[in-house]
Amino acid sequence: MTLLRDAASTAPDPGAVLARAALRAAGRLGVTHDQLARVIGVSPSTVSRLKSGAARLERDQKSFELAALFVRLFRSLDAIAGGDERTARAWMKAQNLALGRPPIERIQTVAGLVDVVDYLDARRAPL
Repeated sequence: MTLLRDAASTAPDPGAVLARAALRAAGRLGVTHDQLARVIGVSPSTVSRLKSGAARLERDQKSFELAALFVRLFRSLDAIAGGDERTARAWMKAQNLALGRPPIERIQTVAGLVDVVDYLDARRAPL
């Protein structure tokens, strides 16, 4: 029992791990802290606290779910772009006829974030 308890106490905090992943994804996609704040539904100061480690995402909050979706967007786009950061950044800022606006603008609403993730998932694994 002690071994399991010790392993659980040393396990990484999911909220901190997801916050770091979202911040890293934002950096690689050229998404600013203000834009990331709008995407995950927190204040820009909260994003700064997430970056410094003074805050973390809570599993039972919408910001956690939205950050997970944002990381999913990054993973899909990274796979499609073959890991080319410049291509992924350019795609985020380019006008997209299927989405109606540049993806960076679409993802700043929950519906837009879901639409972009769905779009990328469809492009990543066509039937």
